[in-house]
Amino acid sequence: MPAEPPPLAPPEAGPAPTLDPVLETAGDDAATLAAECAHLAESRAALRRMRENAEGMSADAAADWVSRRFLESLLNQRIEALADHPGTPLFFGRMDQDGTGTGAGMGTGSGDDAELPPTMYVGRRHVHDGDEGRPLVLDWRAPVSRAFYQAGPADPMGWRRRRRFGFQGGELTAFEDEPLDGRALGPSAILTEEIERPRTGPMRDIVATIQPEQDELVRADLPRTVCVQGAPGTGKTAVGLHRAAYLLFTHRERLARSGVLIVGPNRAFLAYISAVLPALGEVRVDQATIDDLLGAPAADEPAALGALKGGARMAEVLRKALWRQIGKPEEGLVVARGAARYRLADYEVREIAAALQNGGRYGNGRAAFAQRLAHQILVRMEQRGGAPDDRIQDQVVRSKPVKALVDQVWPKVTAEQVLFRLLSDSELMGAAARGVLDEDEQAALLWAKPPRSHRSARWTAADRALLDELNDLIERTPSLGHLVVDEAQDLSAMQLRALGRRCGTGSATVLGDLAQGTTPWSARSWTEVLGHLGQEGEVTELTLGFRVPGPVLDYAARLLPHVAPELEAPRSLRAGTGALTVRRVPDLAGAAAGAAREALARPGSIGLIVPDAEAAAYAAALAAAGLEHAVLGPESDGAGRLLVVPATLAKGLEYDQVIVAEPAAIAAAEARGLARLYVVLTRAVTALTVLHHADLPTELAS
Repeated sequence: MPAEPPPLAPPEAGPAPTLDPVLETAGDDAATLAAECAHLAESRAALRRMRENAEGMSADAAADWVSRRFLESLLNQRIEALADHPGTPLFFGRMDQDGTGTGAGMGTGSGDDAELPPTMYVGRRHVHDGDEGRPLVLDWRAPVSRAFYQAGPADPMGWRRRRRFGFQGGELTAFEDEPLDGRALGPSAILTEEIERPRTGPMRDIVATIQPEQDELVRADLPRTVCVQGAPGTGKTAVGLHRAAYLLFTHRERLARSGVLIVGPNRAFLAYISAVLPALGEVRVDQATIDDLLGAPAADEPAALGALKGGARMAEVLRKALWRQIGKPEEGLVVARGAARYRLADYEVREIAAALQNGGRYGNGRAAFAQRLAHQILVRMEQRGGAPDDRIQDQVVRSKPVKALVDQVWPKVTAEQVLFRLLSDSELMGAAARGVLDEDEQAALLWAKPPRSHRSARWTAADRALLDELNDLIERTPSLGHLVVDEAQDLSAMQLRALGRRCGTGSATVLGDLAQGTTPWSARSWTEVLGHLGQEGEVTELTLGFRVPGPVLDYAARLLPHVAPELEAPRSLRAGTGALTVRRVPDLAGAAAGAAREALARPGSIGLIVPDAEAAAYAAALAAAGLEHAVLGPESDGAGRLLVVPATLAKGLEYDQVIVAEPAAIAAAEARGLARLYVVLTRAVTALTVLHHADLPTELAS
């Protein structure tokens, strides 16, 4: 699987950015390249010394065992972050000053006019000379490094020249200079070659080629929630991951306490993106799917029923169902203390219970109910001349009469018990859903044959989100510092509410494409998504593609008016001559094997994307043809050069060459099949071959 390639910047208004390509070195150019190679060698040696110094540090001086373990963990993280990956360049760019020595907001300090270094190298992490403390490479996330991405002819930000480096296998092989005075010399050959270069394996970072509009999103302040509507190949996933890395760098202490979580659509996608943050030195970021957070489903259900359960109206139904677990006291309360007896009438107990049903957490209300009952008993003691204290109140709370009454009136319940009762009991369903759901919807939610108990219930994916809602109504869900949600358009309102609770006191980066929504409950607007998350934020639309070749993107965009007519058609910066082939064939399996054999003669990864039900048949055809391959599964890591990819697992993944078998079958397999087909057709980085025996969908053939 190739990584999302670095984007190529579109032309700016006014004078175009200038480039002075130097790809074939000779004379002075060779001497310059040799000097840059020497700086790379010096930087690698310094990084090695930094790691050795970290390895030589000990946590033995800690005062106690807990502190020692904490320091050991910090040291291990530091050592891991200082690893030198031979195939990854330590720096990718250089900035040279214009001689003024200052730049607004670009200094190494925090002031707006902090002093600029004469020359700075920008890379994936900070590297300094251990003896002198001299910075050899500045972290791309440092404030001063922002100029590498934002400086241009209109605002050079105090810099004279930007230099980009080309690498092969970690070795510096070329450089390009971009004077920041407005001279136009054409597009960057290094960036173009990087886009076209075949690649396999997991997704890579794009720190070398982040564009100004992406950089603005990456460097958004921590309290700000960012929502990115991104067409295929626009780099939205990369923006989200790099924003996580930036926030961890800028707010490390705060986020170390509160945490950062990446949520992706499936395990294959998480495996694909798993190398990005470690390559940037961030090794302690959790990644999960929605099933990891809410629990894996144990059963399936009709799409229409899942969509009903996933709707936001269910939140009110659940709230009412939970609070209807509170009963009316059949009698008052009598507490004996020695020879004395203290009483509360039944109406007094009802008043206490009613006063606590004010929309707070059910579990907190149960605890408060016991305390209020005990407090009223202490009032009775005081009225008889006693002087009870907090110790006495705690004893009353734990007394058998109070505990029995609390269990009767305000029983302790679990989310599973409440949902089981709701889906099994038509009377409770009618009371909880009255005015929220109509009678047909209520009937659809009820189990035709209820399980014997909540312990034997087989919960679906939609049920899992309902259980999470109930758990939060009972006890508050802890919040993270920042949440990154990719493919957010595919989450139901109830799933989004579950994620929103996990960043209730933090912020979020929300990524997706409404045109790629393939679930029955897919969102139709980002305002709706943000509302369910409980977040406020601006929506940024990225429509300029860098990964998908132009002919391929144009072909897939034929479907856009039918799946998301409100979106602007995406554009590609890549001409991609000869990138698209569409053929009608008599034998799909044989033709797919032949196309795969041809693709293997060219460099790069190959994805054979097929209807889910036919994945095994296509794998057998490849095996019969003697072609080594693997079949992508929900839990697999996507390793292998030639993969058979079920269409429902293709989202978010990329391959140099894509072969799509029978588009009509993919489109017909599900309610939003055209959206699924749009996803499938936009996975190619270099070339797309479409094979079909049946007629193409009319929306695609037009």
